[in-house]
Amino acid sequence: MRAMVKESLPPMGFQLLVGFDITERGDGVSRCRLVVDERHLNPHGVVHGGVLYAMADTGMGAAVYSRLEPDESCATIEVKMVYLGAVRSGVLECETRLVQRGRRVAVLESEVRNGERLVAKALGTFAIFEDRAAERGDGG
Repeated sequence: MRAMVKESLPPMGFQLLVGFDITERGDGVSRCRLVVDERHLNPHGVVHGGVLYAMADTGMGAAVYSRLEPDESCATIEVKMVYLGAVRSGVLECETRLVQRGRRVAVLESEVRNGERLVAKALGTFAIFEDRAAERGDGG
């Protein structure tokens, strides 16, 4: 079994499928960027809400990982997303910050903008736990 990958620079997996980059990550913050194209649109011609959600969720994970110890990992517990405006084109940027990190739970918030316009806001909680693969040193 493969060891959990804690870095997503360069983009990998689901991030590649959706098509966004993490442009900044460190000290409890992250930034993601996506150039909108027609694969991101729903049948109504606007960016699918799942694209915005994926940016926020991934950005939250990146922000949490920047504050974890080498033997720790994390996973999403919940993300509450509020959609504030439709997006048809342009660039989406998601800025995330760690609000609070406890021993076992972290709270984060993300804002997704299309230019200067705020189009979505998210509040998320992430579980923090021991990365048993790192503890064993065997990657699985």
